[in-house]
Amino acid sequence: MATTGVEPDGRGGPHAFVADVEEPVLSADDRHHLARVLRLRDGDPMTVCDAAGRWRPTRFGDRLEPSGDVVEVSPPVREVAVGFALIKSGRPELVVQKLTELGVDRILLLAAERSVVRWDDGKVAAQMERLTRVVRESGMQSRRVRLPVLESLQPVAVAAQDPAVAMAEPGGPGLDGDVGLLLIGPEGGWTDEELGDRRRVGLGSTVLRSETAAITAGALMVALRDGRVSAVS
Repeated sequence: MATTGVEPDGRGGPHAFVADVEEPVLSADDRHHLARVLRLRDGDPMTVCDAAGRWRPTRFGDRLEPSGDVVEVSPPVREVAVGFALIKSGRPELVVQKLTELGVDRILLLAAERSVVRWDDGKVAAQMERLTRVVRESGMQSRRVRLPVLESLQPVAVAAQDPAVAMAEPGGPGLDGDVGLLLIGPEGGWTDEELGDRRRVGLGSTVLRSETAAITAGALMVALRDGRVSAVS
């Protein structure tokens, strides 16, 4: 039996992803994390989710024991997407982690003309594997019922073909609900060719680091989409 409801909260215990919420089975890594790191004991409450909008309460043990009905959560009223240009060190992981926690639906990695960081094909594959793990771990921590789509590295011109796109640019007008995809440039900013005649959006009165801008964009767009704030002027 399935009911319509909302996302699980922290009162139900830890959250984990499984292939089938009707017959939930934990992966070896998730079971180890729950038992050895979070110190769950047999009978402790937790929730499981299929990452496609369905979750249910269970109890931890050698076999997960369902303790409630499957809950189906409706998808968002519209998609929120953020793309960001490659940045140095571990900052891409930070951005992907926070965008996942905030509830962004789609995350794009951008190869901008002024990006200092460049990934060859081998590094793209390794980084995507790493960032996919970050998405999953962050989704578990934040108790998401749908994981964001993580799109691999692409040129700005390709991402900017989205009809709902806007470019984050200091001094631009405020954000509103017409923007479905906001692109964040590298530390050196966009080139004139990348900006073109596309819509520009400002994220505040100060100049933000790229990772700060991406996280700010995600927070504002999700809050606007969910009705927690009105249009940002």
